[in-house]
Amino acid sequence: MNILPIIKKPADLKAVKKELLPQLCKEIREKILEVVSKKGGHLGASLGAAEITVALHTVFDAPKDKIIWDTGHQAYGHKLLTGRFEKFETLRQYGGISGFLSRKESEYDVFGGGHASTAISAALGIAAARDHKKEDFKVVAIVSDGCITGGMAYEGLQNAGNIGADLLVVLNDNQMFISHRVGAMGTFLAKLLTLGIVTKWEKRLEKFLARVHFWGSALVRLGKRLKVLLFPGILFEEMGFAYFGPVDGHDIFRLMEVLEAIKKTKGPSLLHIITKKGKGYEHAEKDVFGWHAPGKFDVATGEIQKSGGSPTPYTKIFGETLVRLAKEDQRIVAVTAAMPEGTGTDLMRDQFPERFYDVGLAEQHAVTFAGGMAAEGLRPVVAIYSTFLQRAFDQMEHDISLQNLPVVFILDRGGIVGDDGPTHHGVFDYSYIRMLPNFIIMAPKDENELQHMLYTALKYDKAPVALRYPRGPGYGVPLDKEFKLIPIGQGEIVKESPDSSIALLSIGSTVVPCLEAAKLLQKEGIPVTVVNMRFVKPIDKNLLIKLLEKGNRKWITVEENVLAGGFGSAIMESMEGQPVTITRIGIGDHFVEHGTQNILRDKEGLSAEKIAEKIRTLESQESVRI
Repeated sequence: MNILPIIKKPADLKAVKKELLPQLCKEIREKILEVVSKKGGHLGASLGAAEITVALHTVFDAPKDKIIWDTGHQAYGHKLLTGRFEKFETLRQYGGISGFLSRKESEYDVFGGGHASTAISAALGIAAARDHKKEDFKVVAIVSDGCITGGMAYEGLQNAGNIGADLLVVLNDNQMFISHRVGAMGTFLAKLLTLGIVTKWEKRLEKFLARVHFWGSALVRLGKRLKVLLFPGILFEEMGFAYFGPVDGHDIFRLMEVLEAIKKTKGPSLLHIITKKGKGYEHAEKDVFGWHAPGKFDVATGEIQKSGGSPTPYTKIFGETLVRLAKEDQRIVAVTAAMPEGTGTDLMRDQFPERFYDVGLAEQHAVTFAGGMAAEGLRPVVAIYSTFLQRAFDQMEHDISLQNLPVVFILDRGGIVGDDGPTHHGVFDYSYIRMLPNFIIMAPKDENELQHMLYTALKYDKAPVALRYPRGPGYGVPLDKEFKLIPIGQGEIVKESPDSSIALLSIGSTVVPCLEAAKLLQKEGIPVTVVNMRFVKPIDKNLLIKLLEKGNRKWITVEENVLAGGFGSAIMESMEGQPVTITRIGIGDHFVEHGTQNILRDKEGLSAEKIAEKIRTLESQESVRI
C-alpha cells in the first residue's frame, strides 16, 4: 500500500509506523520525479531533502509549530505532506500551485520564499512575536549551505544568538565538503551534543577557568579555538548557537532522534545535516548542477527534453559575446552571484578562470566588489538575474551611481520569466534603476542587437550601464560578424507609416510584438509607426520630436515592466507640455502570477493581439491629452 496518498496533513504522519518512514521518503522522491519530469521545476534539492522533510513534520506539530524554508527549492516534499498531493500535478502551471512557498497557498507555508538567505531572519521574527505574545510553539528554519553564503543569513544568526531566541536552524549541507565526518564519529559527537553532556562539561570548565586570575579568560578563549579540531560548528557556537552535528541527513531514524532531543532544549540551536543533492536518482546525483532545474526529462533514461531547434537563448549569446570581447580587452572581468550557468558567465569561467568571480549568493557584495575593481581601471561585467539584483539596490546607488563607476550590469531574465512566478519576474528594473543618476539603461530588440549593446556598454567608460534582456531563446536573427557601436541614447524607427498618426514606442522584448501588432492593424487599414527606443535612459528626445513633426500625435508605449516609474513614465516626463497623447501598456500595480511567458504576456496586454486590440479601442475613443 502506498503511504503518501493517505497523508492529507502533517498530523497524519504520527499514525505511520516508524519502520515505514523510509518507504514514505522513497514515495516522495518518486512523486517529485514523476511530476517534475513532465512539468519542469527544481529537482535535485527537493530529492535531497526528503528525509529531513519527513522528520521535521513527524517530530514537530505544524501548523502550530512554524517550519520556514529558505527558498522553495527544497520544499516540494513539504508541499506533498501538507495537503497538496492531489494538486501536485499542477506544480508551476498557470492556475496551479507555486514552485516556491506562498502564504496565500497554504497555512503551512509560514513565510514566502523565492529569494535565498531569508529564512533565519523570518524565523527569528516569528520567534520574537511568539515571545512577545507569550505563546508556546517551536520555530524551525531550514537553510541550505548555498543560502548560508548570503550575508543576510549571518545577520540573522548573530541577532538570534545575541538575544538567545528559542529557535532551531537546520543547515542542509549538500556540498559534501566535510562528508568524512558522517558516520561513526559524526554520529557519536552528535549524540553527545544532543544529550547535553559536552555542553554541560564545557559550561563547568568555563565557570572554573573564569575563577582563575590572570590566565583564566585566556584559557577559555584558547579552549574554544582548539575545539575547531573536533567540532566544525565553532563559528556557530561563537555566535551563540548550540551546535549539533554533523548528522547523516538521509538517516531518517537518527534525524528524528536528534530532533526529538533538540525539541526539548531552549535557546538558539543549529543542526548540521549532510545530504546528497539529487538523492535517489542516479542522474541527478552525478550531475548536481545540470539537474538542479533540468526542465522536462525521461525518468527511465535521464534524457533531458531538448527545445526542438529553438533559436539560441539570449543568455548564451551574452556569454559568447562576452568571451569574444574579453579576448580583445584584458580589463574585462565577469562577476556573478552563484549563477554562472544561469547567467552564461560559465563560458567566461571556462575560458578565463582567472578573470571570473563567483561570489556566492551575495548580490550586495557582488556590486560593491565590482565597484572596487572599476575604481582600479578594470571593466567588470556583473551578471545577475533582474529579480536578484533588486537585493543590491543600495549598493547600486551608493557604491556605483554616486561614484559614477563604469560597471556593466547584465540583467538576465528581465521581464516576465514564466513558471517561477512572482518572486522571479524581473518587472521592476526599469523603474528602480531609472531613478539612479548617471545610469544608462538599454534593452535589445533581438539577439543581434544584444551583442552590439554589450560591445557598446564595454566601450562606454563614462558611466554605469544596465543591459536588460528576457529569459528564453532569441528570434534566430543572423548575427553580424563585426560589432557596432550604438550611439548612447539613440533609438530607431523600425517601421514607418507615412500616413500614420499612431506611433508604437517599444523597448526590448516588446519591439517584435509591436511590429506584429502593426502588421495586423495594417490589414485593417490602420497605419502604425513602430519605434525601437533601445534606451530607457537617456530617452531619445530628438527622435520623439521628429515623430511629432511627421504627424504622429498618438503614442502608445509598450514595456514588459511595471508602469509605475518605468519606460512609459520616462517618455511622458520627457515630453511634458508637447502636443501628444500618450497611452501606456505595461504591468499594473500588482504582482504577476506564475504561468508560461506567452499566457502571462497575453494576460498583461503585451501580446501582439492585445496590443492591436488596445489600439483599435483607442481609435474608437477620444484620447485624453496630457
